[in-house]
Amino acid sequence: MPITSLFVALAVLLVLVLAIRVAARRNAAAIGLGDGGDVELERRMRAHGNAVEYLPLALLELALLERAGTPATLLYALGGTLILARVSHAIGLSRSRGRSVGRALGMLGTWLVMLAMALLLLWQVARV
Repeated sequence: MPITSLFVALAVLLVLVLAIRVAARRNAAAIGLGDGGDVELERRMRAHGNAVEYLPLALLELALLERAGTPATLLYALGGTLILARVSHAIGLSRSRGRSVGRALGMLGTWLVMLAMALLLLWQVARV
């Protein structure tokens, strides 16, 4: 599954960047556990945590679609949109605890891609 493999690799790189940002802030603020009331650390933790919460299911959907023979162009569009949405969300959340355009577009993009993939999977099951 080369297409899914590409997007899994990109997702892992994103998660690692976000994890390194958390570790760097922990080290700078000398906080070993939790967020210690540090707002910047809290934002970084949530950006990382949110990526880890959404990416596994979305990538599983992508893998199942690829295995089912979904056209490559559609898989690239879905996977690319997913990664762009997650990057947008991470940037938006890292910059602000409140509302931000990046965060909103990131969540909306993630949800729409996941919904589209779920509907495609259901459609593929129904036509068997």
